[in-house]
Amino acid sequence: MLDWRSTAHLCMALVALLAAGLVLPGWANFLLVIALSKGLAALGLVVLLRSGLLSFGQGLFYCAGGYGAGLLMLWGGISDAALLVGGGGLFALLIGVATGPLVAGYRKIFFATLTLALSMLVHGALTKADFLGGTDGLNLRAPTFFGWRAGSAGENVYALYAFASILAVALAGLCRAHFGSVRGLLSLGVRDNEIRIEYLGTSVRRVVFENFVIAAFLAGIGGAINALALSHIDPELAFWTTSGEFVFVAILAGQASVVAVFAASVLLEVVRSWSSQYFPNAWQLTLGVFMLAVILFLPNGVGALLRRRSRPSVEADAK
Repeated sequence: MLDWRSTAHLCMALVALLAAGLVLPGWANFLLVIALSKGLAALGLVVLLRSGLLSFGQGLFYCAGGYGAGLLMLWGGISDAALLVGGGGLFALLIGVATGPLVAGYRKIFFATLTLALSMLVHGALTKADFLGGTDGLNLRAPTFFGWRAGSAGENVYALYAFASILAVALAGLCRAHFGSVRGLLSLGVRDNEIRIEYLGTSVRRVVFENFVIAAFLAGIGGAINALALSHIDPELAFWTTSGEFVFVAILAGQASVVAVFAASVLLEVVRSWSSQYFPNAWQLTLGVFMLAVILFLPNGVGALLRRRSRPSVEADAK
């Protein structure tokens, strides 16, 4: 359970996000929606990293969430954003439950490559599925929000931004509570010494499976939000480069803070947008330099930096 201070911080963060969206331009709100969607997928990777595992196939569940939401809209006639995002997350969770027993017995590079292989298999299948749009994908309509439909593009962007902010804050709080729970602390034990965890009477495979399913669900929610923001789904959501972005965000954030995951995702999207605007022919080089600088000067991630800055105030309160 979250203590009152953590709950208050989450509420203040939500109020700040909603207020900021009212003064920011539409393009900034759109960028933040994409950053929040990718931040949720990266948060799932952090859940896995706490148990010592790194997935290069998180794009599989990001894609599953996007296609789940898109097909509910196109084939099911559902337009409400909450139902679409919930359906996309549930679809990704079911795929995680189906594939979890297969990958739960692997560790290190074998786990990473197996998840990557599963993601690329789905990518290849989607490119050949003409009834799903093939390589071109499918276009979606603008969603409604609990029965309310935006009257303009600007209103739709802000409504989706507010909806994504509420979801991101709520899921971040749940993950923070999970990290402090017994099951969350067992993940750290799995990372450090699996044999001791087995001696405690806990199944290591079950802990890994649970973390894998949680990561799948978070990525599915993020993929559904991304699909509604772009009004488009395509097989590139499952491509290895998409999973690579989530890995970089998770490494950039570190494991010290849930908030750092979303801060790292926003930072990466800002750098990508800025470099593609001012260096359209060399934006990949700019992004590579940024990644190299992060690895050299922030080896423990943004979360460790935030924790160092907050530590003096904590010590002052203790005195």
